[in-house]
Amino acid sequence: MSLGLLGKKIGMTRVFDSQAGSMIPVTVIDVSGNTVLQVKTPEKEGYTAVQVGYGDQKPQRVAKPALGIFKKANSVPKRFIQEFRLAEGTTPPAEHPGMATFTVGQWVDVIGESKGRGFQGAVKRHGFGGLKMTHGSMMHRRTGAIGCRSTPGRVWKNQKMPGHMGTTRTTVQNLKIVAVREEDGVILVSGAIPGSNGHYVTVRPAKKKSA
Repeated sequence: MSLGLLGKKIGMTRVFDSQAGSMIPVTVIDVSGNTVLQVKTPEKEGYTAVQVGYGDQKPQRVAKPALGIFKKANSVPKRFIQEFRLAEGTTPPAEHPGMATFTVGQWVDVIGESKGRGFQGAVKRHGFGGLKMTHGSMMHRRTGAIGCRSTPGRVWKNQKMPGHMGTTRTTVQNLKIVAVREEDGVILVSGAIPGSNGHYVTVRPAKKKSA
């Protein structure tokens, strides 16, 4: 993994490409104030990584052991902390490059927590087609049979069933950096990203697509 950015989802808007003559839906992510809290080395921790913090927090809301880490890094307490593991032989940066981490046109992956939908049935949760809609049927949006008589004689593991939907770690891959606005401390990423407005997200270089 390469060094990435931590941020907060602000919302969605759109920008216009004057050359292509098209409209691009984008998500605005605030990434100002990324701070390096710890640098982990193979000699001490056994691997190379950088611990990054984002979002100021009140000191009275932070445990004392964590306050020591922030004090050692000469940083105010942070709400959102993430570790970026680097390849062996890579020299970790002492300070975070901030918005210079990504350039316009670069492909990135965005990791966040999906919106919570509560308890949902199989139709909404997994896209089941449902059963008969004829008069007299009482199985319109039910799951239907989940096993098969004596063979296998049980319900298979990971069977799609009704249950809690959302509030899970979700990664949206291969989004493009449309704009980097240093004066506002935000980046504009094409398309939608996980979570509601105000949720914390991690932006990293795309793993499956290069520039």
